[in-house]
Amino acid sequence: MTLPADPPNNTAQMASPSYRLAALDGDFLLGDSMRGVRFLLEYAKAEEALRAWGVRSTIVVFGSARVGPDHGERQARWYEEARTFGRIASERGGAILKGSGPRDNVVATGGGPGIMEAANRGAAEAGAPSVGFNITLPHEQEPNRYSTPELTFRFHYFAMRKMHLAMRANALVVFPGGFGTFDELFEILTLRQTDKAPPIPIVLFDEAYWRSVVGFDALIEHGMIAAKDMELIRFAEDAEGVWAQLLKCGLKPGESIEAEALT
Repeated sequence: MTLPADPPNNTAQMASPSYRLAALDGDFLLGDSMRGVRFLLEYAKAEEALRAWGVRSTIVVFGSARVGPDHGERQARWYEEARTFGRIASERGGAILKGSGPRDNVVATGGGPGIMEAANRGAAEAGAPSVGFNITLPHEQEPNRYSTPELTFRFHYFAMRKMHLAMRANALVVFPGGFGTFDELFEILTLRQTDKAPPIPIVLFDEAYWRSVVGFDALIEHGMIAAKDMELIRFAEDAEGVWAQLLKCGLKPGESIEAEALT
């Protein structure tokens, strides 16, 4: 009696990386050729969540991660004013839904500690959602505990994070900070100066700090910017003053800009 032959052994084929479903193949998705796809995924994931929460527009708050309520009198004041502003903007801007309409002027930060934590904290104390756009860093940044969990994102690409910070922004409020804060501030200022972004108000908190670390007058003197470019910037010394400047510069509570240049 002849016994049937053993079935062909296809273990090697089943184990081959090429046999994995593309969507489940981590090595493939993290390869160089898929960088564009990963960029798209970072856009789409945050976009889907923001739409699900009805976030139509934001007020972006930048500032140092190194500032805290117990870091000296001046820094403690920055922290508390950012916290107060987060509450004011959330209560008055349209982030708290009354009915089924979209949310406007939702506080959005870089998601980390310091000034970012303070602004998210103020929003949470108002009972409003707020956004945290975190970034993966070599020294891992963790999200602060006040951003809305479902609106707490993590990005690999700075460029995509910046795009999400800018594309819904009705206004930009910048507290004292260092290189990272400068990077975000001058990114938006450049977009405004070149009319690549809508005419949103930009308010810098603590004029003495900003004039001490940025030579605005020197830039004008050397012809690097025009005197009228300073009209892009307003200054304020407390949270109520920030809100007043935003309204003076055209912020409409409960309404969204037409962000055509960034969509």
